[in-house]
Amino acid sequence: MRSNSKAPAAVRKAFAAWLVAIGAGVFETILVVVSGRAGDGAAAGVAVRAVVFAAAVVVALRMLSGSRWARLTLTIALGIGGTLSLTVSPILWLAHGNSLAHLMAQATATDMAFGASRVVHIAAVLTGCVLMFVPSANEYFRAVIARSP
Repeated sequence: MRSNSKAPAAVRKAFAAWLVAIGAGVFETILVVVSGRAGDGAAAGVAVRAVVFAAAVVVALRMLSGSRWARLTLTIALGIGGTLSLTVSPILWLAHGNSLAHLMAQATATDMAFGASRVVHIAAVLTGCVLMFVPSANEYFRAVIARSP
């Protein structure tokens, strides 16, 4: 389902947002490994993440070309599943009575970089999800399907 026409701005921006999210994920992985927090099995964890990041780029490229399955895959796997994986632990940590102020007071430069990257990561995922479903994007995905043999 390749599109011969140029994707609308919303779809191109969604693609850029997905690349930012993937880049943030790569950066976070590097921070965890370099800081020594990855622990035993770091190589396996990095390998799994590398496959996920590569697959995400491929799926984002397919979305850019007008693939509806790619748009849904990004939405479900990364938009919903990925966002939950990024947010559930911190929410549970706060729900157990931990203090964000205390955490910030003890944070290292690596912790701050990781936190900033995580905020960018989540914002990029949410931006990508929203932009894939604005009216101009919906028209584009419908038009690509209509042109398919």
